[in-house]
Amino acid sequence: MLAVTGVILTYEAQLNEWALRDYRADPPSPGVAPLGLDELIARVAGGTPAGPVTSAALHRDPREPAVVGLDDGATVYVDRFTGERLGNGDTRTRRFLRSVMYWHRWFALDGEYRIIGRTLVAVANLGFLFMLVSGIYLWWPSTRSRAAWKHGLWFRPRLRGRARDYNWHKVIGFWSAVPLVVIVFSGATISYQWAADLVHRLAGDAPPFQQSPRPPQPDTWETPSAAPDPATPFVELQALAAKAGAGTPGWRTLTIDLPESIHHPVVVTVDRGTGRQPSKREDLLFDRATGELVGRAGYPTFTRGFKIRRWLRFAHTGEVYGVVGQTIAGVVSLGVAVLVWTGLAMSWRRFFGPAGRT
Repeated sequence: MLAVTGVILTYEAQLNEWALRDYRADPPSPGVAPLGLDELIARVAGGTPAGPVTSAALHRDPREPAVVGLDDGATVYVDRFTGERLGNGDTRTRRFLRSVMYWHRWFALDGEYRIIGRTLVAVANLGFLFMLVSGIYLWWPSTRSRAAWKHGLWFRPRLRGRARDYNWHKVIGFWSAVPLVVIVFSGATISYQWAADLVHRLAGDAPPFQQSPRPPQPDTWETPSAAPDPATPFVELQALAAKAGAGTPGWRTLTIDLPESIHHPVVVTVDRGTGRQPSKREDLLFDRATGELVGRAGYPTFTRGFKIRRWLRFAHTGEVYGVVGQTIAGVVSLGVAVLVWTGLAMSWRRFFGPAGRT
């Protein structure tokens, strides 16, 4: 089940993007610029300066819709030229992929039974990790002859029955071993706290519950000695977004988080990747009153342990290396389905097949 659902989810991000193709604006007329971020937010909020808006994500290509987060947890896609609400992105494709993801994570169980599904998946994943490590030991040829290595590295198309299954099992297992260990171990760090703690300890960090991935923020941001004068005009969000983009050549997405308090800085997340490549993301913190850059946070400031865990999170899907990584993850997931089939077939023949049957 994990293998098959993993294959289906291989290009989840691309499929969701394709499903939103109707949200993309038509090429604008020459000289027509997109709305400023402040005006865009005001239109979504019904004319108020911020209203229910908590965040806004802008793509480098203005024809792509802005993704606006609301205070009730909802998301709305907005045309950047007209301010029109296009929808919440809940397409049929997204609903299907979400249902597959629920199967992948907890057997699609609901309510109080979800913990049962989550536990089954976690235990199965951990058992598979043991099978991978022990499988490498079992695969290793007992002799150093060239023929022995050849039989474990390459497919032999003329084989039939048990010999064919054994050959497929060894070859697919060998070529899939390294990416599968990464995928399965990263799944363990997601499911088990002890596995996540192990990553931190190996990296020389304190356990996660004793630290935060972000560095401590200056106390003046939380309890300023002098509150800003309400009459003082704030720097426009569009200016802060433009400043963040100008300081990060090659950015692809800017996400602006509106602070809950005027005492807190505006956080602009600059992403130079696909959104699933943590090393290409950084948080820039701006003083809303002056527009000055007052701090940096995000991946570059994380401890080594948290950096590894973030890498593992997206190495689980291969997305940390873009389409190439996703493809590798999908191919080896398909290989797992074949490993399961050939393993069951060989076990059936051994215990229930006629004596001497191949």
